[in-house]
Amino acid sequence: MKKPSELNGFLQDAVANYSKAVARAAFTYLKNTADAEDITQEVFLALLEKQPHFESDEHLKAWLLRVAINKSKNAIKSGWFTRTQPLYEALPALSPQENEVLSCVLSLDEKYRMPIHLFYYEGIGKILKLNPATVGTRLARGRALLKTMIGNID
Repeated sequence: MKKPSELNGFLQDAVANYSKAVARAAFTYLKNTADAEDITQEVFLALLEKQPHFESDEHLKAWLLRVAINKSKNAIKSGWFTRTQPLYEALPALSPQENEVLSCVLSLDEKYRMPIHLFYYEGIGKILKLNPATVGTRLARGRALLKTMIGNID
């Protein structure tokens, strides 16, 4: 167990470095900024409670994203979430072109949406716990679907 001062610094660094990535991963599932922010808080609370040991910053990031994905999936399955209509809400500070791309990405089926998000926005393919060939196939199929939806965007 870490000392309180070490834990505080570790948590502050983790939040500063990875909170946006965690929120984006949650947003990809939940399609709502407020819900994604709630999940982000839950992820960092889990980090504080569990205090796992990480071998590297990449391991920490992968753990945080995996927890965000799992918590997002659980939120989607919850009774409250299934009885409400989520409002589409784009992330702030995106250009109209980025909003269009994000809207198309979010409209893809989850099995295509997550590999595209993790590959292009987070640079991680292994987090999905899928065979690399499967990730590649889903990326290719997801890209093809996006291309038909929005065409080539410069």
